[in-house]
Amino acid sequence: MDHYIKKILNARVYDVSNETPLDAAPGLSVKTGNNVLLKREDMQPVFSFKCRGAYNRIFKLQQQQPDTEGVVCASAGNHAQGVALSASRLGLRAVIVMPKTTPTIKVDAVRGHGGEAVLHGDNYDEAYAHACELEKSLGYTFIHPFNDPDTIAGQGTVGVEICRQLTGDIDAVFVPIGGGGLASGVSLLLKYLRPNVKVIGVEPEDASSMKASIAAGKPVVLDEVGLFADGVAVKSPGDETFSICNELLDDIVTITVDEMCAAIRDVFDDTRTIMEPAGALSVAGLKKFAAENKLLDQNLIAVTTGANVNFDRLRHIAERAEIGEQREALLAVTIPEEPGSFRHFCEMLGRRSVTEFNYRYSDSRSANVFVGVQLSEGAKERQQIIDDLKNSSFEVEDLTDNEMAKLHIRHMVGGSSPLINDELLYRFEFPERPGALSTFLNNMELGWNITLFHYRNHGSAYARVLVGMQVPSQESAGFQKFLDGLGYRYWCEDDNVAYRMFLG
Repeated sequence: MDHYIKKILNARVYDVSNETPLDAAPGLSVKTGNNVLLKREDMQPVFSFKCRGAYNRIFKLQQQQPDTEGVVCASAGNHAQGVALSASRLGLRAVIVMPKTTPTIKVDAVRGHGGEAVLHGDNYDEAYAHACELEKSLGYTFIHPFNDPDTIAGQGTVGVEICRQLTGDIDAVFVPIGGGGLASGVSLLLKYLRPNVKVIGVEPEDASSMKASIAAGKPVVLDEVGLFADGVAVKSPGDETFSICNELLDDIVTITVDEMCAAIRDVFDDTRTIMEPAGALSVAGLKKFAAENKLLDQNLIAVTTGANVNFDRLRHIAERAEIGEQREALLAVTIPEEPGSFRHFCEMLGRRSVTEFNYRYSDSRSANVFVGVQLSEGAKERQQIIDDLKNSSFEVEDLTDNEMAKLHIRHMVGGSSPLINDELLYRFEFPERPGALSTFLNNMELGWNITLFHYRNHGSAYARVLVGMQVPSQESAGFQKFLDGLGYRYWCEDDNVAYRMFLG
């Protein structure tokens, strides 16, 4: 630890980085019952903390190898911008490999800082493999985004500033984890200077490689990771970052997409700044940890790490924020087709705001209603609405946590057709990039009749498609072979209650 503390205290970062403020978050403080502060790393010149570690690593490299001509790296965006800015400032060429799914705003920013952006692969790992090939062919040094002592030391300066800016008690600091460079640097510094401070790592549920590695006692590689929080979409931590986090982190909290979206809204309410999903990850972790552990009147710090978000992704974030904050319930309600039943159902909702309402005649006996209801008291109120409706003899299904309902059904409530039989319903997911839907449709050229198709661009890294196909039972083996050879993630939704009620 002494070795690392010296490296952190001697890190060279302020040639390209700013000392970012530690801002009060009054709304989050009231909501959680604690004193919440935001370490605003989104206010760096590249709108992310990554310029700290990148510059320190390249500066040290140039000191050790004065004849260095250029560097190469792989990144989903923020590290790429840090490397591009740092190399440009030091007069070096920067070749940066980015996944094709990287938000355009990050690719443009890399080029704006003088970097040469090379788009390759659908995720970080594929980009990383190509960067390694370029490293050999160009003879440049690879600048790792997290698994390097000089990079870790540069990120550790965030911890130095926190200790200087808040001289009073600090109860816990929440740090997002992708590969673990920031969490390693901050935990090293804090545990050295203030060993009683808890350092809590935060990861997405669908990209929790550090949590899985600590549970296994060694770095593990996840089969796949979600790309909504592309800044932390890493399949495996480095051996160095794993060793540090395994020893020093007090806990790791995992977060859903909806919880991230709610945190983005919370930060916006307090700062009027829009975070990228990874940038708000620590805030979501703070909220969840404080609620689960019933924390009150403590000094809690969340490191907001980035604000590089594509504008078109905001519609997806806004849709999911209400659910993530437990401010909206999605319900499927069956009402009898008889005079007065529709009015009675509406009266049961009281004066609550209805966020969405879809009604479709089903048959002469009943009808299904898809309704979104705004909540003021969270899950408790949602359950009360469901109980009240059931007590009034309405059949109710809670679709609030039904992924297919949130992604597709709410946009396409229709009905069944008596002409359709042998229908199978599948949900597919594939990397979103120009031409992705056309490629998917070309791969869907087969002998089975398509009875339903729904695609909606969510401005996110993955495209989601819902497809219905008529497949006779005797052809099920061939259909399964087709699915396995398609190369996309898929889910069978035949038994999904939202499908049965509104489309089946």
